[in-house]
Amino acid sequence: QVQLIESGGGLVQAGGSLRLSCAGSGRTFSRYAMGWFRQAPGAEREFVAVISRSGSSIYYADSVKGRFTISRDSAKNTVYLQMNSLKPEDTAVYYCAAAPSTAVGLPAYDYWGQGTQVTVSS
Repeated sequence: QVQLIESGGGLVQAGGSLRLSCAGSGRTFSRYAMGWFRQAPGAEREFVAVISRSGSSIYYADSVKGRFTISRDSAKNTVYLQMNSLKPEDTAVYYCAAAPSTAVGLPAYDYWGQGTQVTVSS
C-alpha cells in the first residue's frame, strides 16, 4: 500500500512558476514509477509526466514538454513537478500516482493522491 499526498498548488499569473511535491509513504515507494496527471473542469484526466523507478526514464505530454520537469528524491520518498512558463490552459487539479512500471495510461496506476489545485490567471 502506498499513500500519496500532493502539495504546492496555488494561484499564479501566466508566465509564472510553481513546484508541486508528492510525498509517498512506505518503504516500497522506490519500487514504483511515479506519474503526474491533471484534470481540468469538464475534461478527462490526462497524462502530464512520468519518471521511472530509477529516474533514468522520463516522458512528458507534448503540451508541457520544455516547460515542466519531473524529478524524484528516493531518500525523501518524494516526486516533484517543476512547472515553468505556466499558461491559463494549465489550470487543473494535479494528481500524482504510482505504477509498477513506467506508463502513460491511467489504468496502469494503482495508487493516487487526493490532488492539488493549480490556477493560472491571464
